[in-house]
Amino acid sequence: MDSFVIEGGTRLRGTIRINGSKNAALPIMSAALLANGPCNLQDVPTLSDIQHQMTLLRELGCTVDRQPDGHVKLEVTDEKNSHARYDLVRKMRASICVLGPLLAKRKYARVSMPGGCAIGDRPVDIHLRGLEALGAVIDLDGGDIIARADKLVGTEIFLGGNFGSTVLGTANVMSAATLAQGTTIIESAACEPEVVDLANFLIAMGAKITGHGSPRITIEGVKELHGANHQVIPDRIEAGTFMVASAITNGEVHLQNVRLDHLMAATDKLRAIGVIVEKDNGGATIASIRRLEATSITTQPHPGFPTDLQAQFMALLSIADGNSVITEKIYPDRFLHVAELSRLGAQLHKEGSTVIIHGVKRLIGAPVMASDLRASAALVLAGMAAKGTTTVMRVYHIDRGYEKIELRLNSLGANITRKAQTELEL
Repeated sequence: MDSFVIEGGTRLRGTIRINGSKNAALPIMSAALLANGPCNLQDVPTLSDIQHQMTLLRELGCTVDRQPDGHVKLEVTDEKNSHARYDLVRKMRASICVLGPLLAKRKYARVSMPGGCAIGDRPVDIHLRGLEALGAVIDLDGGDIIARADKLVGTEIFLGGNFGSTVLGTANVMSAATLAQGTTIIESAACEPEVVDLANFLIAMGAKITGHGSPRITIEGVKELHGANHQVIPDRIEAGTFMVASAITNGEVHLQNVRLDHLMAATDKLRAIGVIVEKDNGGATIASIRRLEATSITTQPHPGFPTDLQAQFMALLSIADGNSVITEKIYPDRFLHVAELSRLGAQLHKEGSTVIIHGVKRLIGAPVMASDLRASAALVLAGMAAKGTTTVMRVYHIDRGYEKIELRLNSLGANITRKAQTELEL
């Protein structure tokens, strides 16, 4: 397993382009299973999660042609296999997004219960309830979800859960409903930009969808969908991470290919604590030249503050003046990074789903262990701000969501070295 060795204390300066969104690309790639004809996607990031998804789609009968420039061509050539095996699905949760397209197009799907980050309970019962409402018969066998339907029929479906709407559940039900008979109305649909991007791709394929981006999505079923061309939206979480990277190092970084309208809650908090965020044509400049102020953050479904930036902002607020509070409303157990940030000198006190942060003047480098994708990013950010050397172990987590992040940060002035590490060293 690889680790990052980080020499902290350097200010980031320069320009970096934000890649296409992983969380948008994965459901869009799954939706290509619905198409009669080739689908051409632009700006698909080079990540381990994307590679796993391409492997899964090949096993499900797709030809996959990936180019170095981020162009991916997908085309279904064999519909005989509808089994998404555990060996593939266990590697990431977004694999569940093949369930709706397989069911709608092939009338049968067998998908292993998904894996993913260790950030708390994220059940798929809402997905299954939505597909059952469309007429599917759902069974569980040997850890696999088995879905059957001779035909799907549009209906009204409520997709709200204990912690708000479900992004992947909305993606699954919306994709399946495109080939259902009649009209489907999804209430309490996820409003995230990634859901909107999927809807726009489905519309380009011939689907009839309105209301995407709001809690009420309406889908008029069609008989078939054709191939389409689509450019994936910029990754708002990668953009937010680089914004924090600039702020935590008192840097000045210009981001290209960024959508600040997808990051309004995060941008508002950055400005509130004293970070300069200036928008320009297709980009933004983030600068910080002084001590930052404390604030309170509560994660919420979009357009609220994104849970996928919670850990990064915790690292940033650990060196802000005063006491900050972060409350996690999406995944209340998503705090595995608290103990590791504390090893760097952060003063954090967890009470249930809330962490109180007592800002310190300086973090101190130390060995830390990555536990999940976004926690990994937070530890890298903290390491860049810390005095001395920080070693972040098990960075395979960060490779799931950030393309060559150490090289990209180094291009801005960071000092990060990737080191191969054996289990014995761990």
